[in-house]
Amino acid sequence: MENATKITALAITLNEAHTIEAYIKSLWFVDEIVIVDSFSTDETVSLAEKHEKVTVYQRKFDNFSKQKNFAISKANNAWVTFFDLDEEITPALAKEIIELSKNPTAIAYLVKRDFYFMEKRIKYSGLQNDYIVRFFNKKYCKYNANLVHETLEVNGESENLKNSLPHHTYKSFDTYTSKMHQYSALQAEMLYKKGKKPNYYHFLFRPFYRFWNQFIFRLGILDGKEGFILAYVSAFSVFKRYVNLWLLYRKID
Repeated sequence: MENATKITALAITLNEAHTIEAYIKSLWFVDEIVIVDSFSTDETVSLAEKHEKVTVYQRKFDNFSKQKNFAISKANNAWVTFFDLDEEITPALAKEIIELSKNPTAIAYLVKRDFYFMEKRIKYSGLQNDYIVRFFNKKYCKYNANLVHETLEVNGESENLKNSLPHHTYKSFDTYTSKMHQYSALQAEMLYKKGKKPNYYHFLFRPFYRFWNQFIFRLGILDGKEGFILAYVSAFSVFKRYVNLWLLYRKID
């Protein structure tokens, strides 16, 4: 790490006791770790605080953008990583980040995520070209105001990393669908704030299109039964989004 720029690793957590220690171990190359926890009810916080480099802040979750921007504000170093706990930080990726930190040529670096579902690598379904910023200079970057599917706004040059990032999004079917339900609720809230109102088009056509677009047009069928399940859950999450939006308007009525 000699001559390398100091790095802060950031993370947001909620009930991640089963992965938190492995995640912290994979961040051996950083100088500090900042975790913003949404009041976990398991041992996430106590397990994290056992590690010397870790500082835990607890903040009530309102949306992903605010939670992540709060984490950024707590970093003592300009250069940060922001990996999710279901992403596998490989030694090769860690070493690439170390080398880049010695002489950065951009202010943000994107990494290609390899999506795994039900222990199978998903090569199609529209998920094969998933690039996301995971190493950046916080002085020039901020998450947008999206409540979900937040995007890091980068004021400057970005480059791609050479190594990929395994993304193990699936722990159990109930956990995965629960995450989709959470996203649907937040997306409905975003649409509500924009004044969008649901109709039969949203209830009938949008879920139907999502399924066929992902399973047929984006070749999810080549991912086998896992591709079918992904497309089905994705379509249902679209349906659930507009049901949630409809319910928001019913509360006012």
